[in-house]
Amino acid sequence: MPIYEYECASCGTEFETLVRKSSPPPQCPGCHGTELRKKLSAFATITGAAPARAELPAPCQSCGNPGGPGACGFNANPQ
Repeated sequence: MPIYEYECASCGTEFETLVRKSSPPPQCPGCHGTELRKKLSAFATITGAAPARAELPAPCQSCGNPGGPGACGFNANPQ
């Protein structure tokens, strides 16, 4: 599922969102407009080299987010 970066033509807000095939068209989080421009964004690739895999963080233990522990902001053990 790709994450796309957008800029709202109405208010200029820049944001990114996860887009699935079954998702409705995205809306601006600022003004809820639908006239959006897709921005050119950089992306990361993972090579098959073992050292590159070794440097990746472990998935979040709460939700499985590949960004690592706490990447999703979900805290399964609130204090």
